[in-house]
Amino acid sequence: MSSSDGNLHVALLPSSGMGHLLPYLRLAASLIHHQWSLTLITTHPFVSSAESQLISTFLSAFPQITQKKFTPIPLDPVAANITDPFQLQWETIRQSAHLLSPLISSSSPPLSFIITDVTLMSSVISVTAKLCLPNYILFTSSARMLSLFSCFPSIPSSIPKESLPPILLDSNSSFAKNFSDNSGSLKHFNGVLINSFEELEKEPLEMLASGNLTKGLPPVFPLGPFLPLELERISLLAPLKWLENQEESSVVYVSFGSRTAISKEQIRELGNGLVLSGCKFLWVVKSKVVDKEEEEGLDEILGHQLMKKIENNGLVLKEWVDQWQILSQKAVGGFISHCGWNSVVEAAWHGIPVLGWPQQGDQMINAEVIEAGGWGLCMKSWGWGSNHLVKGVEIGDKIKELMGNQRMKMECARISEVAKQRSKAGEGCENMLKTLFQSLKKS
Repeated sequence: MSSSDGNLHVALLPSSGMGHLLPYLRLAASLIHHQWSLTLITTHPFVSSAESQLISTFLSAFPQITQKKFTPIPLDPVAANITDPFQLQWETIRQSAHLLSPLISSSSPPLSFIITDVTLMSSVISVTAKLCLPNYILFTSSARMLSLFSCFPSIPSSIPKESLPPILLDSNSSFAKNFSDNSGSLKHFNGVLINSFEELEKEPLEMLASGNLTKGLPPVFPLGPFLPLELERISLLAPLKWLENQEESSVVYVSFGSRTAISKEQIRELGNGLVLSGCKFLWVVKSKVVDKEEEEGLDEILGHQLMKKIENNGLVLKEWVDQWQILSQKAVGGFISHCGWNSVVEAAWHGIPVLGWPQQGDQMINAEVIEAGGWGLCMKSWGWGSNHLVKGVEIGDKIKELMGNQRMKMECARISEVAKQRSKAGEGCENMLKTLFQSLKKS
């Protein structure tokens, strides 16, 4: 799509958390490629220094993007009854959404539409409705999760109740309330943008398109796969050199993201399981237990003997890594993941079988996407995070199953080829943007 398609000016309103921010920036880069004018609304102060640094680097790399700073009224976490800093930021933005009106209306040239983060929907839609501004959602999870979101608090027959995170089943939690409020506002939006594609989630996307789930569901635009930007790259000379010396498809990559809290007991069992699997492994430990200075370090948690065995069989990193770069290495043949949606899409693009070990949020439902596609395992029997201690012997056995499943590897290769063809041609984003533009002309 070129600038002749109406000189569109689009505002993007992300919320907090790297899992929400990265898809926004990757989408923004794609829209810039299609010569759209962009305004990025950033909320200050940021929750983490990583977010602040990423935004700064991004805006330096794309100086044609206008930044508008939004400073909401601070909330008292005690009064709000929210302990998670990212959820607190979501609620802070929601409570101050009325302050967005002058910021949005002062944009020059006038905005064509806005793309709002899913966590902010119900509070922002009233603002944009008064301004008669079309509003689209960037849904930062799977189409399968969107099928639940679209009709919550009802649960589609395709999703087992056990797959819902416990916090969502607690009607008194602020998370469940906001989830329900946002779901109820869905019909008032012009469309939903999602980082997925037909071959990855054929049945959920067909179900959403049929209109059988929810009356009045806006059109869903699968724009994936979103690819990382060059500015996200991190120098990893030591681990890359180590991976280059390993046999093809022999290494298990282990990462649960940057926010997952794993108990000390589970870290020990995971270490045992990795050793017992007999596979080489690259283990990224970003557990809150390890990160807190007042807590024990990883060496103390694992113990001298186990740490020595681990060092003989693999490599342990306690820092943020470039996951895309790791997954691109020929030595990597399996991925033990919490199944955050960004990780699932990245694994699909690289053709890496996944052992899904969900910990919270949408991760169980995302892991079921992998299981349904035949290119990974969803460990439902391992429970939700700290609710169940998984023994090392069982972990080791499942790693062997993952690494030795040839049928799974063939399916991974197929889905990877499709993802790369879509990325190369840009057809998913190109076609959907054309359809989206046509819908805008009609509105």
